[in-house]
Amino acid sequence: MPPTIPPWPGKRSGWPTAPHVARMAATTTSGAVLLRRELTVNDAQKVTLGIIAAYVVAIAILWNVPYIKWVLWPFKMLVIAFHEFGHALACVATGGRVKSISLDPREGGVTHMQGGRNAVTLPAGYLGSSLVGALLTFAGFNINASKIASIVVGVCFLLTLWWGRRDWLTVATVLAAVGLLVGCWFIAHAEALRFVVLFIGVMSSLYSVWDICDDLILRKVNSSDASVFAQRYGGSSQCWGVIWSVISLCFMAAGIVAGIAAFPQSAAQQREDSQHFIPTKF
Repeated sequence: MPPTIPPWPGKRSGWPTAPHVARMAATTTSGAVLLRRELTVNDAQKVTLGIIAAYVVAIAILWNVPYIKWVLWPFKMLVIAFHEFGHALACVATGGRVKSISLDPREGGVTHMQGGRNAVTLPAGYLGSSLVGALLTFAGFNINASKIASIVVGVCFLLTLWWGRRDWLTVATVLAAVGLLVGCWFIAHAEALRFVVLFIGVMSSLYSVWDICDDLILRKVNSSDASVFAQRYGGSSQCWGVIWSVISLCFMAAGIVAGIAAFPQSAAQQREDSQHFIPTKF
């Protein structure tokens, strides 16, 4: 006796009709096309990816070459401010209190905290700055997104300024950064702002990687966040540094992929949209 073929589930028994099959195929095809479209890199995004690659190379060179590495000093201080803000935010989020934030001209910083969970606050500096970098890199794919990101960054800077108001370098760094962002709003309907936000995002994403290499491989600093974390929770500082670096790179990669998927507009479309969203022009 031949096997019985079960009926096709649906409104009626039996196999699907030709129109039903056509609708199913159309739905599946449209979903596949949508997925391909979201991950397709257009001309504007190719330019952005090229700029990101150029930023990575330029930062890598300027980070290590004597004398000319001071070109990056203002941006290093800015990223260090992100780093310290990550410590401070994690401290507050885990029930602690931030006493002060200070930045060191020799490219250092310290956040004085009381309470909070060290297991969260210690890695929050590197991971927090890399997460901010990934979000800024994501926003750097679009002019309007860069405008929104600059507002959020400005608010975070004001919080950092409140905690670091007694340190002149912190105040000067924060005010200079806010001034740079505000000034870029007035250049070609904030088109310049996108490239500044993108640079700060790339710099912040890679800061943890290069700084960990400096502290734990080249100089072997015993007072780094990773070494303190290893002393309290086990493992080696190099191991935790590598883990945090890998997480930072994953954040950056996720920001790039998300930017490609979320912002398919051409350069002309971005400029037109920017003229209608908090319009400014110098």
